[in-house]
Amino acid sequence: MMRSTLRPMISFLAVLAATSLTAGPRDEVALMKEVFEEIQPLSLDHNREFCGYIGLDENGELVASPARKGRKSSCRPRNPRNIEVIIASYHTHGGYEGHDAYEVPSVDDIESDEAEGIDGYVATPGGRLWFIDTEDMTISLVCGPKCLTHAEGYESEPDADIRDFYTYEELVIWYEE
Repeated sequence: MMRSTLRPMISFLAVLAATSLTAGPRDEVALMKEVFEEIQPLSLDHNREFCGYIGLDENGELVASPARKGRKSSCRPRNPRNIEVIIASYHTHGGYEGHDAYEVPSVDDIESDEAEGIDGYVATPGGRLWFIDTEDMTISLVCGPKCLTHAEGYESEPDADIRDFYTYEELVIWYEE
């Protein structure tokens, strides 16, 4: 009995180990751009966040879970059935409301991912793509304004002072200002 349950687990771990050598941040970013290009128009049109997970399926392939429609400023992804190992969350920031407050991941975004023990990706109404690294507690701009589908009429505020990188502490200060 023990042998029959160990064999599939050992096979899965072997696939996982081999995949982790080949799948990497570039693969994740390419997948995230593809996912966000699909869901960003819905997010902008409905002014709602959409969210999900990316991870490895039973064959060690990098996949995304189906996106779930959330609320105006929150979204809780469903437990993914197609993912064996969750790598990161993803979500959009809804529609453009005439200011840049939604153009940077929130403190809640980074804290939520840290609580789950995973990284995250965020797409903004202005078309920015951010990566949340919960090991270092930092956020990094993957690509700037309008690199993804963006809200019609979006123009960055001249005094918004949106940088390409923030530590957790800097993010807290940015939102307090």
